Amino acid sequence: MDLGIGGKTAIVCASSKGLGKACARSLAREGVDVVINSRGADLLEATAREIRKETGASVTPVACDITTAEGQAKVLAACPRPDILVNNAGGPPPGDFRDWDRGDWIEAVTANMITPIEMIKATVDGMIAAKFGRIVNITSMSTKIPIPVLGLSNGARTGLAGFVAGLARQTAKHNVTVNCLLPGPFETDRLRSSLEIAAQNSDLSYEEVRAARAAENPSGRFGDPAELGDACAFLCGAQMGFVTGQHFLMDGGFYPGTF
Repeated sequence: MDLGIGGKTAIVCASSKGLGKACARSLAREGVDVVINSRGADLLEATAREIRKETGASVTPVACDITTAEGQAKVLAACPRPDILVNNAGGPPPGDFRDWDRGDWIEAVTANMITPIEMIKATVDGMIAAKFGRIVNITSMSTKIPIPVLGLSNGARTGLAGFVAGLARQTAKHNVTVNCLLPGPFETDRLRSSLEIAAQNSDLSYEEVRAARAAENPSGRFGDPAELGDACAFLCGAQMGFVTGQHFLMDGGFYPGTF
C-alpha cells in the first residue's frame, strides 16, 4: 500500500534506538526525509547511516536534548516546516510517589508533556498552511491502564493526552491530524532494564523472568518495535486524514476492556 507520503519531511524525536528509531525507519521506507534526534551523537550517527543504507532516504541526525529550548531550536533549524512530527521521549523512572520531589515531577512533565506541546506549537501552523500535517505522539499504555509504579509517566503522559484531545478537533479541517500511539511491552532497552531489576529482586534468572512476563501477555510475546514503527507510518499516511484525536493501544491484548 502506497501511503502517499513520499517526498514529505518528518521530525522524529528520541530516535537513535528503540521505538523512535523504528518510526524513523518506517517513514524513511515510505520515501520521507527524516530528521532524527537524541542526546548521544555516536549512536545517532550510526542510526542515520543504517537507515540511509537500508532505505536510500535523506536522514539528518541532530544531537541535542530535545527537552530544552536550545535543542528544539537545533532540530527545527534542520527541518523548519515538517509535514510530520513524531513526539517521543524515554519514560520517567519507576518508584513510589512518596519518594518523588518537585524536581522529579517537573522533569517528567517537561519531557513527556511540555516538550511535545512545544514541538507541536512550533510546527502546527506550517502544517495548517500546507493543508497537510500528521502529528503522532508515542506515549504509553499507562494512559489507558495506569501502572502503580509508573506514577510519573501516568501523570505526565495523561496530561499530554488531554491536550491532544482538544487540539485534534481544531486542526482536522486543515488536514492536520493529531493522534497517539500507546505502546505496551515492546522489545526495548527500557523493557530489558525492568526485567533485569525484577530478576535481581527475585530468585529467578533473567531468562525465567522474561519468559514469565511474555507468557502473561495474551499474544505470548513482547512487541517488535518495527510493528509500532509501521503503525506510526500508517497514521501519517495521506489516507488517514479522517482519523484524529485517537489513542491507539498496541499491547498484544493486555488491556482486557471492550473499549
